[in-house]
Amino acid sequence: MHWLTFPFWNLQERRLRAWLRIPLQLLLIGLVLSLFSIPVAWLGGDLLNLMQQIPALLMLSVVIAVWLAGRWLDHRPFGDYGFRLTRRWWLDFVFGLFLGAFLIVGIFLLELAAGWVAVTGVVSAPDGAFLSEIASLFGLFVSVAIQEELLARGYWLRNLAEGFNLRWVGARAALGLAYFLSSLVFGLLHLGNPNATWAGAFNVALAGLVLGLPYILTGQLAASIGLHLTWNFFMGCVFGFPVSGLGLPVSFVTVEMSGPRFWTGGAFGPEAGLVGVLALGVGALLILAWFYALDRRVAPRLELAQYFVEDKGSVIDGR
Repeated sequence: MHWLTFPFWNLQERRLRAWLRIPLQLLLIGLVLSLFSIPVAWLGGDLLNLMQQIPALLMLSVVIAVWLAGRWLDHRPFGDYGFRLTRRWWLDFVFGLFLGAFLIVGIFLLELAAGWVAVTGVVSAPDGAFLSEIASLFGLFVSVAIQEELLARGYWLRNLAEGFNLRWVGARAALGLAYFLSSLVFGLLHLGNPNATWAGAFNVALAGLVLGLPYILTGQLAASIGLHLTWNFFMGCVFGFPVSGLGLPVSFVTVEMSGPRFWTGGAFGPEAGLVGVLALGVGALLILAWFYALDRRVAPRLELAQYFVEDKGSVIDGR
């Protein structure tokens, strides 16, 4: 009867296979949100409106769902998803913060020098509540960075890598497949954004590769979260660019874009333009340089495609 359960259950690992674990983890997010909706509805509120007012609620739901999935589905601690909060973790996080800011500043200066963007104002807020609006948007981008990196890289990439790690594939190829597939899905999910285009989705998939690079090199999400956070914040709140097609109500600088869409990304923002692609290329090179400087090596962490069975003290791969 083993052949009947083989597609669904990994007998060696004693857990469901990856193609089932991933959708079940997504269902857990829905379950957690449903549980949150009960007291909200009891108080006469609406969960969707509450999530718009408190973006951290969705992030908290994702974190709880991943923790539950780790405990019940993956059989691993939450820290294995990229949150081993050591001193080095925080150092890489700060590097990611500086890198995201540096790349967006570079995009702005390049488009300004080319005459594709003009500064039309500073400290813009329609209702005058600039500081509170900026603080709220910063909180939003913190939540987005954590939840998207935890899902796309920490959970999806790792589970896909383990799932692809068959005998005839191997850990290295499995990790590569998971790296590209998780980035592709990350890009396609942005097709639902305002002003989305296929070019924009392709470029966001490229951004997913850059965001995933620190993770496959270290197994940690520190630099990925830092980069994601300041990339979005500086793009939208500092320089007033659209962020993945979304225009923001407040920014330190307001701009008017007039350059060719092929370069600037048009209404979707720099992520859909060639300038954004160039910035991503520079970012990838700086990530490689950073980790080589600290570790004296740049190599993928193949253990991301391997499952460690604690009670047996062994690693299972090549299934």
